[in-house]
Amino acid sequence: MAGARPDPEIAGIEYTEAQVPPEQPRGAAFFDVDNTMMVGASIFHFAKGLAARKFFDWHDLVRFTVRQAKLRTRGESKGDMHATRDSALAFVAGKKVTDVVALGEEIYDETMADKIWSGTHALARAHLAAGRRVWLVTATPQELAQIIADRLGLSGALGTIAETSDGKYTGLLVGDVLHGAAKANAVQELAAREGLDLAQCTAYSDSINDMPMLSLVGTAVAVNPDSALRAEAHDRGWEIRDFRTGRKALKVGIPVAVGASALAGGVTAAVTIRRRQHPQVFNRRRGAAGGPNKARLAVSARRTGAA
Repeated sequence: MAGARPDPEIAGIEYTEAQVPPEQPRGAAFFDVDNTMMVGASIFHFAKGLAARKFFDWHDLVRFTVRQAKLRTRGESKGDMHATRDSALAFVAGKKVTDVVALGEEIYDETMADKIWSGTHALARAHLAAGRRVWLVTATPQELAQIIADRLGLSGALGTIAETSDGKYTGLLVGDVLHGAAKANAVQELAAREGLDLAQCTAYSDSINDMPMLSLVGTAVAVNPDSALRAEAHDRGWEIRDFRTGRKALKVGIPVAVGASALAGGVTAAVTIRRRQHPQVFNRRRGAAGGPNKARLAVSARRTGAA
């Protein structure tokens, strides 16, 4: 078991008391990623970076964004999660794992590093300074989650496992999306493996969907919480940390705005590309569809995407 002292008689090695590693603390910290450790959805930032590098078609990004916005704004029904499980990583199907990981590191350094909430990162560093281990626990693919954990100097990451074959992604998952109860199960398994006492552990999240994980540990903290989690945290007496500078409490429903903005932005990007490729088609459609009113709607959509 992790943290156990080595047997001085194994392989004839002798240890002095000073050389025996100290027992690992039995407490640890678990951090959700999206909107807790990072502004927005990490997988969307990653997919956007891949699309910008022509790693896949922009239409794939639009379809992916629609799914993410739907899940974020409407909630995750059982049917939604099954659909997500079947198509979550379809946009990397057939791609080499090493290529995707290398691009993930590049994209993180270029665009995602600036999206880390400094306040949340400071909480993680405080746990590390106290000698506790810190893990990210997220629905984001394991490889991307590990990149984020490595860049932040954390102990490790628990993420959704992508299926691979001959060094390439199949586009399917191994097991379930690490979400809701699956997160709690993963934390329990890690605790058993690492010799952790969950009563001495702390968990951080922004979403009511992470109640199974938050309820599992001795200390739960709501970070940038959605309205449902904020209410639950108040009822349970949990600490609330909000790092959304300048935002009022009435804006705790921000995930809806984020989802809508991401959706509008992704669709607008795809439409802009297609308009450049086929200007005559878009001009004919605009003229046949009623002219000025449709044009104003298009402008409105672009402004929403930029918000």
